[in-house]
Amino acid sequence: MTAPELDSLRLLVLVGELGSIGQAAVALGMTRPSAGKRLSFVERRLGLVLVDRTRRGSALTPDGRVIASWARRVLAELDGLLDGAEALRNRHENGLRIAASMTPAEHLVPRWIGELNRAHPGLHVGLEVTNSDRVAGSAREGKADIGFVESPGPFTGLTSRKVAVDHLVVVVDRTHPWARELRPLTPAELAATPLVVRERGSGTRETVDLALRVAGVGSVKPLLELGSASAVRSAVVAGAGPAVISALDVADHDLVPVAVDGVDFGRVLHAVWPEGRRLTGPAAELLALAGRRSSRE
Repeated sequence: MTAPELDSLRLLVLVGELGSIGQAAVALGMTRPSAGKRLSFVERRLGLVLVDRTRRGSALTPDGRVIASWARRVLAELDGLLDGAEALRNRHENGLRIAASMTPAEHLVPRWIGELNRAHPGLHVGLEVTNSDRVAGSAREGKADIGFVESPGPFTGLTSRKVAVDHLVVVVDRTHPWARELRPLTPAELAATPLVVRERGSGTRETVDLALRVAGVGSVKPLLELGSASAVRSAVVAGAGPAVISALDVADHDLVPVAVDGVDFGRVLHAVWPEGRRLTGPAAELLALAGRRSSRE
């Protein structure tokens, strides 16, 4: 059995409320003959007599009253769906959900958001700060309109675009023997030394592991695994051991950069969003703004 059209259900409900096919037709902006044909068609489709037609007016039959009560529930659910869709559309039009990994979140994204807010003073922006794996997941699942990651990829199920470049640096505290070393470290020395590192899933951790593997000396040996760049910096300053962090994070005068020969610690920071989806509105503006900033720097 094919379901009746929604306007026919609205018509049936109004006939029950107004007691007149003509008045119900006027309320829905249709002619009386057209309304009569619609009701007759619904009755034939359902195999039920729904309306008692008399000279004094029209009333629903017992079957018609049951069908009309069900129709009200269907129409109420539809109204809820439309209201919810409108709320979602307004949220996308009036707000921007961003997810960013630590380095872009601390050093780049706030600046981009500031410029975007100057162009759109009423724009509500939410920023989730987490590691690169979780940023990619949020973007892939639609929990974020756009994400910014420091991971080298690949970004399965996502479109990516370069927005900035970064370089990692080995750092130690001032009392560490490497702070007084005049020659650069070798890749083997770095790989053999336990390091203070970010957790797995962090873009910085992935970049260090990849750079050491490319240099032919294996992966990082973790001394401590910590959940944020600031925690890594604090552990190094406290003398826990060396770490490899973003050059953007080397602002603390208690950190001493250490040169390493034969390892490329350069990396590209990317914007990511769901594959096959075109960015629009504030998300597209933020991406364009980040791209312009990158080309100037």
